Amino acid sequence: MSDETAAIPAWASWRRVERSRLIAARLAMPAQARREGARLICAALDRLLPEPGGLVVAVYWPIRGEPDLREWVASIRSRGARCALPVVAARSAPLVFREWRPEARLVPGVWNIPEPADGEALAPQVVIAPLVGHDHRGYRLGYGGGYYDRTLAACPARPFAIGVGYRAAALAGFEPQPHDIPMDAIVDEQGATLRPGLRPTALPTFVMGPEKP
Repeated sequence: MSDETAAIPAWASWRRVERSRLIAARLAMPAQARREGARLICAALDRLLPEPGGLVVAVYWPIRGEPDLREWVASIRSRGARCALPVVAARSAPLVFREWRPEARLVPGVWNIPEPADGEALAPQVVIAPLVGHDHRGYRLGYGGGYYDRTLAACPARPFAIGVGYRAAALAGFEPQPHDIPMDAIVDEQGATLRPGLRPTALPTFVMGPEKP
């Protein structure tokens, strides 16, 4: 074992291996299976957020086989929601969410993820974060940059955070670290699961669907 390998904490090595495995498995899914999975996820989001009018919802631009929610985004915009995409202003800083419209000019950002070149910075009430993996407590395995954790920790008013991914992304053995912030809900093809122990007072003030306890 090299000194460099020995210096990597066990939890970080585990995450790196699982991240690679899960991304490879996601990319290996047939295109039709990904489309059907995304359709079911969009339906579950509609049940969770049945009245999106007036909400500011942070969404994402799909990469590397992530569920494609763009039709759902168009749907909630038509019902009065404002949508924003994440922008990496600095690698060690929280994300900035800029309003997205169909005519918005997108430019490649970190990892070549498209992000708005301009547009109003918004404070979302709902943040939808793509996940690589997750556990039953709502902890999310992402790409390792820590952007969503930093962002949620820095928000003056905590948005309702929804992790989105395929059912195959469920993990056992996840060891949360002090910087990890759990999602309030996980949504996959089988529906929405609220974080265990989430108190009614911790739920958003806007209308939620039948998944609300």
